[in-house]
Amino acid sequence: MSEPVRVCAESELPTGAGAVVADIGGRRVTIARDSSGQLHAFDDTCTHANVSLAEGEIEGDRIECWLHGSQFDMTTGEPKQLPATQPVAVHTLEVDEDGSVYVTLAD
Repeated sequence: MSEPVRVCAESELPTGAGAVVADIGGRRVTIARDSSGQLHAFDDTCTHANVSLAEGEIEGDRIECWLHGSQFDMTTGEPKQLPATQPVAVHTLEVDEDGSVYVTLAD
């Protein structure tokens, strides 16, 4: 695993379900808050159609690709709805005591 990278302050993330994209060493990573408020970090690109997942709808712990409707579990990265069949990489996310959000990229 790589070193943790500060991507934003938690206060900069949308309240309720929502997502932002961070560029970490040339890799686009979505930082998303699920419907219960839990934060997740995963690759931003849908494995089916090379589309940004951050633009998709969030329901529960899933994010839906806006183009073809693929859904991914934000905790595991596993596809939960076709047409995607390959998972997205999930990264480690931590929030420190000052409210800074750090992401450590998976290998």
